[in-house]
This record gives sequence, C-alpha cells and structure tokens, in this order.
Amino acid sequence: MDAAFTAEQDEIRRTLRGLLAKHCGPPDVKSAVRTPVGHDAALWGRLCAELGLAGLALPEQYAGVGCTTTELALACEETGRALLPSPLLATSVLAAPLVAALGTDAQKGALLPALARGEKTATLVVPGAGLALALGLTGASADSAWAGGGRAGGVQARQAADGCWRLYGEAAQVLDGHGAHLLLVAAHTGGFARSRTLLFLVDGEAAGLRRTRQTTLDETRTQARVQLRDVEGELLGDDDALDIHAALASVGRVAAACLAAEAVGAADEALARTVAYVKGREQFGRAIGSFQAVKHRLADLYVQVQAARSAAYYAAWGPGAGVLALAQGLDALRATAAEAVQLHGGIGFTWEHEAHLYFKRAASDDLLFGPVHRLRAHAAEQAGLFAPISAPAPAPAATAETEVPA
Repeated sequence: MDAAFTAEQDEIRRTLRGLLAKHCGPPDVKSAVRTPVGHDAALWGRLCAELGLAGLALPEQYAGVGCTTTELALACEETGRALLPSPLLATSVLAAPLVAALGTDAQKGALLPALARGEKTATLVVPGAGLALALGLTGASADSAWAGGGRAGGVQARQAADGCWRLYGEAAQVLDGHGAHLLLVAAHTGGFARSRTLLFLVDGEAAGLRRTRQTTLDETRTQARVQLRDVEGELLGDDDALDIHAALASVGRVAAACLAAEAVGAADEALARTVAYVKGREQFGRAIGSFQAVKHRLADLYVQVQAARSAAYYAAWGPGAGVLALAQGLDALRATAAEAVQLHGGIGFTWEHEAHLYFKRAASDDLLFGPVHRLRAHAAEQAGLFAPISAPAPAPAATAETEVPA
C-alpha cells in the first residue's frame, strides 16, 4: 500500500488550512456558534463554492467532486484543527451518503445536487442518544434498540389511506437539527408485533415539525430536540425492504474515519498551541518548556497524537478500522486537551482562552460517539479477539457401576 498522499490531496489540505487560518480563529469560532444557525453561513458558502467541501465525496453526476473517503477525512482533519462549526458532519458525512445509497433516482436527482453545492443542509434524526449504536460504532446497527420501542418511544410512522406517510414522536441530540433543510428520520413502522425501522425524508418547513436548539457542552456541535406531530414524510427509497441497517453501518465506518481524523486535527492544534505557550512562558528566569518534566509530558502527547494520526489515515484508506481509529483519536484529543489546560496554568481554566474549546470537543465527542471503552470493545468483538465463553460440560450422571470410595 502506498502511504503517500497525492498532489491533489495535499492541495486540498493546504488550501483548506490556509482559508480556515484566516477566517476561523478562536474569536471567529466563538462568534459563529452564537449565530441563529450555529455556524458562519458565509464561510460555509465560500468553502462549498471554492473547494466543493459539501460535495467532496459525492459523485460528479450529482454536482459532487467525486473524491474518496481519504479526501473527506483530510478535510475533516483540517476542520477539526480549527474546530470549525459547520454542517459538514451532519450533511456530508451522515445524511448525503444515506440518500446516495438508499434513495431512488428521482430522490437523488432532486436532493443531492443542492446538498453537494451547499445550498441545503441535512441531518440524520435518531431517537434518544443512539447515534453511535445506529452507525454501528458501539454495537451492531441491526439491533434496533437504538430506535426506541416498537409500541412507544422514538418516532412512529404510519401510512394513511392516501398512501402518504405520517410521522409522530420526538428525538433529542440531533446534530444541526434546528437549522437543517432536510431531515432523514429513523422511524418505526408496522406496529408493535411487526415493527421495523425505516428512513423517511422530512422537509425542514413541514407542518407539525417543531425544532428546539439545545444548550450543549460543545457549542461547535449544535444539537436540537426534534418533535414530529403528524408530520408528512417520504419513504427514502422505493422499497420498504431496503436494508437500512447495512447502509447505516457502511456510513458509520466512513464517519468513524472522518471523526478520527477530525479528533487528530484538534489534538495536533491543541498540542501546537501548548508547545508555543511553554516556549514563551517564563518561570524562575527560564521558559517552562525547558523543564524536563514538561518536555516529557509533551513528548508523550506527541507520540500519542502521531499514533492516532497513523490510525486515522489507515482507517481513511480502508474504513474497516474506523472504530478503533476513532477510539485512539478521541483518547489523544482528551489527553492533549487536558494537558493543554494544565500547562497553560491559570489562563487555561478561563472561558476566554481557547484551551477549553478543545477540552469541550473531547468530552462532547466521547459522549456522542463513544465512550471510548465501548468503541474498543466493539472493535475487539468485530475482530473476533474474544471467543464466546462456552458452558461447562455437565457432570456425568451417577450409575450403579460407579465405584464409591470406602
């Protein structure tokens, strides 16, 4: 396998990093998250128009760039480095690939070009806190427990006499749920006895749809509570026998690689900022970065970040290792962000400093897509590292010929 990046891939990374360095510094991030949509709409439009960011991994026939998971992961590494608040994860990593995989030709032709050009945004609506399980990150996606109960809970869908689908229920912690133009809603059909989960397309302006932006730990990942009260939805695809669990698991593998790269980018930037600070901060007449204890801590972080980067790149080339790479990336980000707060001293604990932005991203991602120990456990289970425990053989039954000791 050739581990070197192509000239085009390097150019994507260089161009995106330069643009974000100018327009997405810590003050810009703090301003963007306080806008009604939760991100800088002008910057998002520019990234889509100049770089094709929204449609980077979508086919060219639908106005996409036609790149692979590798290019998308490299872009996510740079957006993670800047902690860019944007619809990239919800739209381009989760929702658009599901439309491309399951949608009819008419649905793909009507929806994907607008998503690829950044004119519209989309998100995946999963009830409760089951996004990681739905994507197959912490368990098997085919286990419909993530979608709520069949009789109550989650979102229910029923087909009216005119053939239209009506949805009712609610879901919390929906990424970019308050501003997305299109919702892909996972809903139960078939009643309690024959319940199954399908995906439905719901317009963001549909009657009966109520969306409330929630206060989140990480403001750069906006979340919302979505309530559906007899809302009209369109079945994604033309056959209710489609295997949405396989599609969700496939999207989950790509999402894990992208999230791993994003975490590596954030960890690398947090480490770079910390190294720059300890080089200039003096104590006892010398820079604190010259102290051996500080050098050892930073060296350990560097090794951890580089190992996580290698895992993320490997997952991007072959997404089968995405879950394990995500666990390693989240670990590296959490450790680097925690050390950044400590080594920045008193200013590291203030809300005005950028260190807390990286710390919140680490904690929030661990809650949304982990926790890390479950990611590793599921990866080990998929790899068959732990054989199932067999039941002990039953003791032989006593017979008349059994010799009994005196």
